[in-house]
Amino acid sequence: MSKNLPYIIPSPPPQIDEAFAAYQTTHQFYHEIQTRAEFRRYCEWYYSTAERNRQDLQKMRGELNIFQWFRRRSIK
Repeated sequence: MSKNLPYIIPSPPPQIDEAFAAYQTTHQFYHEIQTRAEFRRYCEWYYSTAERNRQDLQKMRGELNIFQWFRRRSIK
């Protein structure tokens, strides 16, 4: 029975294996490129947002704090 098995289920030709390996490698390569590009865009967004937040903080520190007018302090 085992002698007839190669005739029932033929093994794939080697060129198909090579083509699939090349496709898989190409697919992984482009996936890696896309992942790195998304990460780079995220980093650029994060750094620009952080810089805007730092600028807003500096602006807020220079403004008049009206909440101190409403806050009561007990001076002893």
